Amino acid sequence: MTERKDLTQEIIFIEAGDLLAAVQDLKAAGYRLGQACATTVGGELEVLYTFEKDNILTNRKIKLDAKHPEAQSISAIYPYVFIYENEMHDLFGITFKNLGLDYGGKFFKISKETPWNPLFEKGDEN
Repeated sequence: MTERKDLTQEIIFIEAGDLLAAVQDLKAAGYRLGQACATTVGGELEVLYTFEKDNILTNRKIKLDAKHPEAQSISAIYPYVFIYENEMHDLFGITFKNLGLDYGGKFFKISKETPWNPLFEKGDEN
């Protein structure tokens, strides 16, 4: 078994409009995408992207309006993020612009639309 050093971690809040540039910088520095997730906090959504390099975790967190959530997809930089972003679309109603592989709200078979975002209001954003 390989011994691992303790991981260190940081969380950096950024504006949603700055996400692509921040992710491009991390990719250029050799970071890999570890995970992406969302949660509701009051009347907003927080989306967290976690990156790893040499046992160092760095997170980029953005806030979105929970009623009409929209963000730029990072799938042009990390193509496999389509899994996470489609999941967040189905569960929270987040529209990801320029998503590389978009399941259009059909990634999961669920009985209730956006079950983890009770504030979501469906509009013409899709």
